[in-house]
Amino acid sequence: MSGNNEEKKSKAEKLKQALFLDNKKSGALKLKEKHIKKAFDFASDYMRFLDLCKTERETVEYCVDVARNSSFSAFERGKKYKPGDKVYLNNRGKALILCVVGKNGVKNGLKLSIAHVDSPRIDLKPNPLYEANNLALFKTHYYGGIRKYQWLALPLSLHGVVVRKDGTPVKINIGEVSGEPNFCITDLLPHLAKEQVAKTLSKAFEGESMNALVGSLPFQDEKGTDLVKLNIMKILNEKYGLIESDFTCAELSLVPSFKSVDIGFDSSMIGSYGHDDRVCAYPTLRSIVDLDVVPEETVISVLTDKEEIGSDGNTGMKCEYLKYFVMDLAKSEGVEYHHVLSDSKCLSSDVNAAFDPNYSSVFEPNNSSYINGGVVVTKYTGSGGKSGTSDASAEFMGYIRDLLESNNILWQTGELGKVDAGGGGTIAKFIANMNVDVVDLGIPVLSMHAPFEVVSKVDLYEAYRAVSSFFKA
Repeated sequence: MSGNNEEKKSKAEKLKQALFLDNKKSGALKLKEKHIKKAFDFASDYMRFLDLCKTERETVEYCVDVARNSSFSAFERGKKYKPGDKVYLNNRGKALILCVVGKNGVKNGLKLSIAHVDSPRIDLKPNPLYEANNLALFKTHYYGGIRKYQWLALPLSLHGVVVRKDGTPVKINIGEVSGEPNFCITDLLPHLAKEQVAKTLSKAFEGESMNALVGSLPFQDEKGTDLVKLNIMKILNEKYGLIESDFTCAELSLVPSFKSVDIGFDSSMIGSYGHDDRVCAYPTLRSIVDLDVVPEETVISVLTDKEEIGSDGNTGMKCEYLKYFVMDLAKSEGVEYHHVLSDSKCLSSDVNAAFDPNYSSVFEPNNSSYINGGVVVTKYTGSGGKSGTSDASAEFMGYIRDLLESNNILWQTGELGKVDAGGGGTIAKFIANMNVDVVDLGIPVLSMHAPFEVVSKVDLYEAYRAVSSFFKA
């Protein structure tokens, strides 16, 4: 009898193997040691990128330098480009289009990979500097969906640009180099937090109280008021030539000053600020600059801005700067731009929430993405009843599955938590509104939107392989 049971079990297991989705084990078990070594090497380059690029301006500047060193040249309107030509369009220093012209030009459509390069952070208000009780502080306005308490009692660096009264722009980057000062938003000691801890999180931590500590020494004069503030302005004037009204013509942000680090005894993960969405932006960049063939169709990588606050503005994906670029390409080839877009395919390269066993109650295990599960394909985002989302078609999902599996790329699907637990959105819907086939393809992240997020090195590398295969297909 036991032999017959084993035979039946064997048949059942074989049938399961043929019919069931195998997502119970770590995807890393499917990879050879040599493959994992390549993932670790790729991750080392990515970590250097992360440490240099903490704002969208810094990211675009870095990517333009990489593009130029890879034979990309600035796009010229009206110029006729030939297959293999490489061009870039820098949109106001905060968004970037990279393009390699394919053998077929644009007549058969484009292949697009789009990621955003902004991340949640703490911005300064237009009139930020003030003095209170012999301390100098910056008034702030947080950017994107943050949990405010996570940004307290952290070392922060100041990044951005200020346009002085004479019209000269000045880059600011303070707190990244050893020996430079840092800044912080103070927290309340637990001994005095009895009333605070009785409040809900939204009430306990208020945006107007997130004032950053920037100095304490007064200007040496026994007479006068606001002497600590005056001393800070004196320092800024001597070093950067700034006066207080220059703050009204500035984009200044406070971001975590710590560097990216390996996580775990096995160093299999990366902990850092800004994985959302630079963990997708870097593979999007590398996939096009590493392209070693002239593609059949024209390929485009877009690094866009403002996704964390709704994609509005002239550097966000609701703006038509990408459409205008496609118009120019189409016009130079004598084709209609709307025909080009209608025949195009796009990977909206954005992150998803990795299943976290510490908070398993908000995840649905069968439809979650997992660390080391590979690149995650998210058919739709939105909230509740798929509100505010693009929902990729069955046909396009079939195309993506075939692409990934034919190239032996480790992949998985995932939703952003349980149906009624919350939700979120990406730029996919804005691309879909151009009549382009699009789906989200990105990387699972632990502690998404926190100042310190965690991703897998394996998943990062599979994302690079996925976009590269998409461009070459």
